Amino acid sequence: MKRCYLVVMAFLLVLAAGCSGPAETEAVEENVTTEDLAGFVREAADYAASAGEDAAFAEFNNEAGRFSRGALYVFAYDYNGTLLAHPYEKDAIGTDRGNWIDVRGLPAIRIGAATAANGGGYIAYLYPAPENGSIDETAGDTYIPKIVYVAPAGETWWVASGVYLSGAAGPGTEPYPEPVSAMVGLVERGAAYGREQGAETAFAEISNASGMFVDPEGHYLYAYDYNGTLLAHPHLQDSIGTSLIGRQDPFGMENIRALRDTAESGGGFIVFVWPNPEQENRDELKIGYVLPVDDTWWVGSGVYLSEITGESAPLPGTLKDQGA
Repeated sequence: MKRCYLVVMAFLLVLAAGCSGPAETEAVEENVTTEDLAGFVREAADYAASAGEDAAFAEFNNEAGRFSRGALYVFAYDYNGTLLAHPYEKDAIGTDRGNWIDVRGLPAIRIGAATAANGGGYIAYLYPAPENGSIDETAGDTYIPKIVYVAPAGETWWVASGVYLSGAAGPGTEPYPEPVSAMVGLVERGAAYGREQGAETAFAEISNASGMFVDPEGHYLYAYDYNGTLLAHPHLQDSIGTSLIGRQDPFGMENIRALRDTAESGGGFIVFVWPNPEQENRDELKIGYVLPVDDTWWVGSGVYLSEITGESAPLPGTLKDQGA
């Protein structure tokens, strides 16, 4: 299995549980593999099964407890989206976070709940990086990608823990995981090519399945205008010239609109749901990166979550679809 090393910001990794962390705590960085993260969460789920809910909640809420290990800690939600336990957001416990969406519209808590209800696994989303010892959900320009592992802890609730992607804070930091770094470079080259060569030449090259913008790992570039019309794509030739702005994923996110909005705001990361051809076109979370080319069109690419974690990560349907 591929091991992805991630940077952990100590005590400040919050999955939509509140707007601030402990102000006196400084962020530190530690290398943690995705396997480490999954093992930590599964251990917490096993503890909940053996100790019972009350004891588990008490332990998860304990800043000095067995599930607050330096940079990692466990939090818990029920399947309605209510925060049940969190060692550093006690004021938010009992609040409904089920409809929380990240800065680009991804319903992270609902996806976490659906994944946990399906047996658990990895999810990804955007969340603010800590600044001056706190997290501000209203600061849209601080959102960066995170990876979280979720697991069921009982019939009505689930547990999770998460870490930021290494280097996701931007230039000058530690490098991204290799697939993400390659994908970002592809988008940067594509945007530069479009500016230098012009739209017509760029569209032809982007749509070439054996061209310079399809790499050996299968990552590819695509281009849209700001109305959501597909302008170039190596694998969706029949859809070129069609507006996909209203396309919705199974969780209700209009992902082309969200990608467009990201490009329109200057570009950057986004997490969205898209079918994975390597998984029989089942829906999977994808970490995308987009950049504007000019004021009429933009380019983007993405990396499936399974490429980073090394584990298959198809998404289940919504909880409603599962009869929950």
